[in-house]
Amino acid sequence: MNKQNLLFSVFILLFLLVTPSATAQNKKTLQAKRIKLQREIKEINRLLSKNKKTEKNVLSRLGVINKKIDVRQEIIQTINDEAKAYTKEIKENQAKIDSLKTQLKNLKNEYAKIVVQTYKNKNKHSDLIFILSSNSFKQAYKRALYMKQYTDYRKTQAKKIKEKKQILEILNDTLKVKKTEKEALIAKKLQETKSIDNELAKQKELLKKIKKKERLYISRIKKKQKQERLFERKLQSLIRGAIAKSTKKTVKKGSKKASIKLTPEAKKLADNFIANKGKLPHPVAKGYVSRYFGQRRHEQLKKIMVKSNGWHYVTDKGSKARAVFKGKVVAIMVDKKTKLKTVLLQHGNYFTAYKNLDKLLVKKGENVSIKQELGTIHTDKTTGKTKLVFALLKNTTPQNPVKWLKP
Repeated sequence: MNKQNLLFSVFILLFLLVTPSATAQNKKTLQAKRIKLQREIKEINRLLSKNKKTEKNVLSRLGVINKKIDVRQEIIQTINDEAKAYTKEIKENQAKIDSLKTQLKNLKNEYAKIVVQTYKNKNKHSDLIFILSSNSFKQAYKRALYMKQYTDYRKTQAKKIKEKKQILEILNDTLKVKKTEKEALIAKKLQETKSIDNELAKQKELLKKIKKKERLYISRIKKKQKQERLFERKLQSLIRGAIAKSTKKTVKKGSKKASIKLTPEAKKLADNFIANKGKLPHPVAKGYVSRYFGQRRHEQLKKIMVKSNGWHYVTDKGSKARAVFKGKVVAIMVDKKTKLKTVLLQHGNYFTAYKNLDKLLVKKGENVSIKQELGTIHTDKTTGKTKLVFALLKNTTPQNPVKWLKP
């Protein structure tokens, strides 16, 4: 067999051996998750360094530190999972190497026997004499065919030994690389652990300061929660109004079965919205999520439980809120006290809300495109934080943005 065919055979064998396993695929997913979390830490630090007011505000600082601790703990857990995946992959590779070594040993032993047998046969008579001493032409043909097959088999065994050696060398090199990568991962874990220890020390100091005015801080948080619940009731009322307008029926408060009556055009829009589930852009170009959907501990004072029907984003001062999908501005809510605005977009029987806006860039009844800027996000004068509250609903039912937005 020529050199080209030999290389092709080695390539096919390598492809079968090195095709990513379920473990390798899982490791790749974990690596992507870790990189995303590390980017989030960088973004938190970037925004913190830009905002000197957050540095001075005790509650805001505690919120940022708590967020960093949560993210770093998630990074460490991801690193642990990655390390397990590496361990499993190293074991799989070692098993392949051990198996190949056994195969190679068997092939060499078998080939040695063939060489010895061939040498003995050569001493007794040549291949030509063996063929010519046949009793008939048929027997001579069979002997010639046998000699050819025997020679081919010998060449095949030699080729297999060469292939196995090459694959073994590559697997050994791969094993070394994986072990080095695992060691680097362990070093990253130690680095993250040190960072968490530093953050925990800062957290402890801040909690001491907060302890003195804890009642006041808890009172403020509860007041904000009350305002959030009031906002959610108003939002629900607006959506029920839109449903009632489309169905020409009154929608009762708290009704979960109520649904927008869709026109063919609206149904097409809703279908497109659903088709983009998991691929929608975030409502801010930069920043991080300070509070996620659902029941969870408050980002500043962990002893308080809060319920969120959306995501809270922290971003740069002067940032704009942007539409996550094309739709229509069906309502604009204005807070009587703060004068801050909320834009409500309709996407068929889905709605998205963008709360905490100063200057608006759209008006009621306007059709908007995906990523179109809706308004400037408000920056709090006390904390210096620029925060957007984003909500996504199917009719009146809040949806978890994690299932809809890009990872």
